[in-house]
Amino acid sequence: MTQQTQDERAQDAPAPGDRPRDSGKVALVTGASRGIGYGVAEALVARGDRVCITARGEDALKEAVERLGSDRVIGVAGKAHDEAHQAIAVERTMEAFGRVDFLVNNAGTNPVFGPMAELDLNVARKVFETNVVSALGFAQLTWKFWQKENGGAIVNIASLAGISASPFIGAYGMSKAAMVNLTLQLAHEFAPVVRVNAIAPAVVKTRFAQALYEGREAEAAASYPLGRLGVPEDIGGAAAFLTSDQSDWITGQTLVVDGGIFLNAGVS
Repeated sequence: MTQQTQDERAQDAPAPGDRPRDSGKVALVTGASRGIGYGVAEALVARGDRVCITARGEDALKEAVERLGSDRVIGVAGKAHDEAHQAIAVERTMEAFGRVDFLVNNAGTNPVFGPMAELDLNVARKVFETNVVSALGFAQLTWKFWQKENGGAIVNIASLAGISASPFIGAYGMSKAAMVNLTLQLAHEFAPVVRVNAIAPAVVKTRFAQALYEGREAEAAASYPLGRLGVPEDIGGAAAFLTSDQSDWITGQTLVVDGGIFLNAGVS
C-alpha cells in the first residue's frame, strides 16, 4: 500500500454530495488533527458518521475539519488531560449532533526517550495523565451524556508497546498497558449496553512515530512479515470495524494491528 498525504487524500475524497448517506451515528475522536486519529475520523466520515475531533492546535484542527468536511465534522481544541476541555468536547458534540454513539480515545504523548532507571517521575505522571486518565475522563462523560441510556462503543488506541517490552519508550509502553487494562475494566462495567475494545498498533507512519523510522524506513519495514510499516488508514479501518454492527459480539478485546511483527517475538 502506498502512503498518501492527508492533502492528497482530501483531494481524492468524494464531494459532500457524493458521500454515503448520513448513518445517523456520531463519534468523538480525540487527538485527530493528523496521524492515526485523523485516519480514524476519515474512516468514520467515509461511512456516513458525523464526527467531533479534538486536538491541541487550533489551526491544525481547523484544517483537519475542512479536509474531512465541515458539513459533517466539528473540532474542539484543547489538551486531552484538561477536564474542562473533556466536558466542552462532549457538550459541543451533543449540541451539534444530539448524540455521541462512539468514542475513540487516541490522544497521547511520548515526550521522553531513555531507560526507565533514569525516568523523571514527573514526566511519567504527565504521560499517564495524558494517555490514560484522559481516556477515562472522556469515557465517563460519553457514558453519562449518552451511552448509558442509548448504547454505543468505545475504542481505545493502545500500542504494541503496551503488550511487550518497549526499550527506551518504557513510560509510553507502561501507559499503553494501562490502556489495555482500562479497556477490560470499562468493558466489564459498561456491558451490556456499551462495547469497549482497544487497538494495539505497531509502528504507523505518522509524525508522532517518525523517530522510529525516519531515514531508515526500508530497514524498519524489512522486519515486518507483511513488508511495510502501518499507515493511518490501517487503524482507521480497524476502528470502523470495532464501532460497527459487524463487531456487535466483541468487547473487552485488544486487536493487534501490526503487520505481523509480533510473530517475530519468539524467533531467535
